[in-house]
Amino acid sequence: VQLQASGGGLVQPGGSLRLSCAASGRTISNYAVGWFRQAPGKEREFVARISRDGDMMHYADFVKGRFITSRDNAKNTVDLQMTSLKPEDTAIYYCAAGRTLSIYSYEYDYWGQGTLVTVSS
Repeated sequence: VQLQASGGGLVQPGGSLRLSCAASGRTISNYAVGWFRQAPGKEREFVARISRDGDMMHYADFVKGRFITSRDNAKNTVDLQMTSLKPEDTAIYYCAAGRTLSIYSYEYDYWGQGTLVTVSS
């Protein structure tokens, strides 16, 4: 499956963005999807994950209450709604698909190219 992440951009602190991960080649319903991010000079870190049918979601502590991930398997897309954004949320955000619902990047087989989110005034 090929993944294409989009929706990044520049936003002020406290603002919102909605990222989208579009799948092609295979149906996204066969895969759990994870969101990860990598800030400049830092390692890639887990942000959120969603099960194949969308009934289970899990979030990193630093985004709980601010980010929500959802999916529309009929449209072959997974979204990440981000609110109350902070400067420390600045990073390249990646979506990834895999057979296992995991917080570990190495357990995901397919990755999108990433989309840059910059939170700055």
